[in-house]
Amino acid sequence: METKRALIPAWVWKAALTLAAAIWGGVYVVAKGALDDISPLWLLALRFLATAAILAVTFRRTLRAHVDADHLRKGCILGAISGLGFMLQFAGLADTTPGKSAFLTATYCVFVPFLNWALARRRPESSHVLAALLALVGIGFISFGQGFALVLARGDAVTLGCALLFGLHIVYVARYARDHDIVALTVVQIAVTAAIALVCALAFEPVPNPAALGADFWGAFAYLVLLSSCFAMMVQNVAQSIVEPATAALLLSLESVFAVIFSVVFYHEQLTARLIAGFALIFAAVLVSEALPALRERVRQGS
Repeated sequence: METKRALIPAWVWKAALTLAAAIWGGVYVVAKGALDDISPLWLLALRFLATAAILAVTFRRTLRAHVDADHLRKGCILGAISGLGFMLQFAGLADTTPGKSAFLTATYCVFVPFLNWALARRRPESSHVLAALLALVGIGFISFGQGFALVLARGDAVTLGCALLFGLHIVYVARYARDHDIVALTVVQIAVTAAIALVCALAFEPVPNPAALGADFWGAFAYLVLLSSCFAMMVQNVAQSIVEPATAALLLSLESVFAVIFSVVFYHEQLTARLIAGFALIFAAVLVSEALPALRERVRQGS
């Protein structure tokens, strides 16, 4: 299986990461209606419980063949990082604005090259540093309102912790994928994330009333489970086992671009010059991340 994945061209996996970012960009529109019917932590818990169940059945043969004590240990680490990241994201939202939260969460694309340097001793290339900074500024153009005011409140600091965990997750997926089955790791990770979300939901929020959940909710829930979690999260982890972590982080940061596009299309948000500038900067970041290393390699081979 790993050999077959390695035979697939790298651009296919990069396109898959872009598709995952597009699906997550749609989550903001889809979840908007669902959160009118259910509290955030319960939505998160039910989403990941359903996802874990579906993936466990779908990949039962892979799990039987690969899940051992080491896969369980590494999967639990990934699940704890991911689950705590989601919890911090929700906690931070209570004390900051959605725009700041989106911007601060997306700073994981800046953390990744340096986390990879610290943990894998791989010094970030200058192109990755430049691309991360371009993406950071671009996301800022998209997320902030007029004036670009930034005051680091408690919620902002908590959200930065969430971004750090999401960046750490990208690095650890790339690290563990070398010697483990990434599908098995992903299923264990999602199960652990579901357990963390369920414990937090039981502790902090009332149990939802199933009778109050209508057809619109279940349609949104199906999108969140089948597309956003079962498909996109699996694609993310498998693709990250092949694509270099800094590049993967930048491609996934396109989520913010897709989120605004869907908001413009479905909620008629005004497309301003500031938003267009943000799109251009993030697109430039991806080009810098992809084009400069390739150009440098061609120059090296020609010399």
